[in-house]
Amino acid sequence: MKVLLVAVNAKYIHSNPAVYCLRAYAAEFQEYIEIAEYTMNNRIEAILADLFQRRPQVIAFSCYIWNWKVIQELLPEIPKVMPGIHIWLGGPEVSFDAPEILACFPQLTGIMLGEGEETFRELMEYYCNSSKELTNVSGVCLPDSGATGTRALGNLDSFPFPYENMEEFRNRIIYYESSRGCPFRCSYCLSSIDKSVRLRSLDLVKQELLVFLEQKVPQVKFVDRTFNCNHAHALGIWRFLKEHDNGVTNFHFEIAADLLNEEELSLLETLRPGMVQLEIGVQSTNLQTLREIHRTADFERLKEAVLRIRNGKNIHIHLDLIAGLPMEDYDSFVTSFNMVYFLGPDQLQLGFLKVLKGSCMYEKAEVYGISYHSAAPYEVLYSKWLSYEEVLKLKRVEEMLEVYYNSRQFTNTLRVLEQVFPHPFRLYEELASYYEAQGFAANSPARSRRYEILLEFAVLKDGQREALYRELLTFDLYLREKCKSRPAFATDRAPFRDALRSREGDKKEHVEIFFYPVWESGRETVEKRRREPYFVRFCYEKRDPLSHNAEITIL
Repeated sequence: MKVLLVAVNAKYIHSNPAVYCLRAYAAEFQEYIEIAEYTMNNRIEAILADLFQRRPQVIAFSCYIWNWKVIQELLPEIPKVMPGIHIWLGGPEVSFDAPEILACFPQLTGIMLGEGEETFRELMEYYCNSSKELTNVSGVCLPDSGATGTRALGNLDSFPFPYENMEEFRNRIIYYESSRGCPFRCSYCLSSIDKSVRLRSLDLVKQELLVFLEQKVPQVKFVDRTFNCNHAHALGIWRFLKEHDNGVTNFHFEIAADLLNEEELSLLETLRPGMVQLEIGVQSTNLQTLREIHRTADFERLKEAVLRIRNGKNIHIHLDLIAGLPMEDYDSFVTSFNMVYFLGPDQLQLGFLKVLKGSCMYEKAEVYGISYHSAAPYEVLYSKWLSYEEVLKLKRVEEMLEVYYNSRQFTNTLRVLEQVFPHPFRLYEELASYYEAQGFAANSPARSRRYEILLEFAVLKDGQREALYRELLTFDLYLREKCKSRPAFATDRAPFRDALRSREGDKKEHVEIFFYPVWESGRETVEKRRREPYFVRFCYEKRDPLSHNAEITIL
């Protein structure tokens, strides 16, 4: 008997914690269980061939909005090359409309509903020991008999650590959970269904985190829906990580910034730069919207906490917005965008409402006039408050935000260019229009060309400062890398050849010429041009742990 647990991930660097948790919980049957992970970039034919060559008798897929399309394409093909195969599905994408999915895919043996550890262990008993009937396994939905009953949620301490063999995760992101559930009721989120929060005991969490620290894994992402909803739990983990910091591992947490207390903020200020990154869901600043989606966030407290963390210059901050929520029209979203943008996050994600099966938003979509894609990820097309044309405009803004802001490749240039526009959103809105008018949107320009395009746009909007923009872009470019070819917009080095030669260091450094103090892009002094040049050395062996920018020295 071979049971194959299958995950289709977005990228190779990702891993799927679900399949490893299932295998760990069914440890007594481990000799019969194999894991196969693929990515969205793998061709369907290649995945099918690999599944066939593994020769399983049972296949179980972990299903999410990002991989559901791929799995749907695979399901009809698998029995053609593996007659008699038993196919199971599990995960949030199939837990809420299991009967409908079973009707659409007659190839399926059944669907595991909700939390899967105990259910999967009982299925292994069925397949390996024949000690159970399928109808006696709780938490599954079967084609003929329907759901077999709801399984009670498990004690997190009873779930074994899934990462005993760290070789399986070399050079990959580790996903770890210290809690399940969420105390909040955000209507667009599946976590709101389970309003209880179950915590893994702190001693057990510390023991497991030591494994990652000792192995010096690059990154551990906590998948807790609101990591700091329990202050003692969050503080205990952060203190432990500080005390056992290995100087390498980065830890990612999703938090509610408005819940942070003074003790937590004070501790965060003391952490090694680059040790922690925080993802904070703002979603909207419209009070009507927040009430409608049952979100209780206090933006003023959130703002205060974010600014304090940012001023510490040791933690990467990621802020999220969602377009398409009830009660928020285009102008309201622009206001939300600008309020969040002014907080200066390292990353600002402009996401779009996904109407997930099983969520309150799914139940009320018709009331809100929300139309969304029929296929995963069920993204909003329009609502009572936001037209399809406006959604498309926001999509283009999102692209510009990703290319120019979130890439962190144009930080100093953007600080100056923002001043030309009445507010930040207008910059990205007009840049998106420029991309579309010039035909760049369809062609996806190469990285080097993006610098040139931004210069062209800046000159179009603010031609009097062209010389400054040329130097800002040159500075931004060399902050990130020592370029093999010199950009056309950079200052001519020929007149300063001797001066440069005397200042140049080894091959892992670069000396550049500037007449503006471009490193002061956040100040008015950046406008003051000198007669004699500045010589700036970029050292690529020494980089900022947050921005990864080269260390600079003004010579």
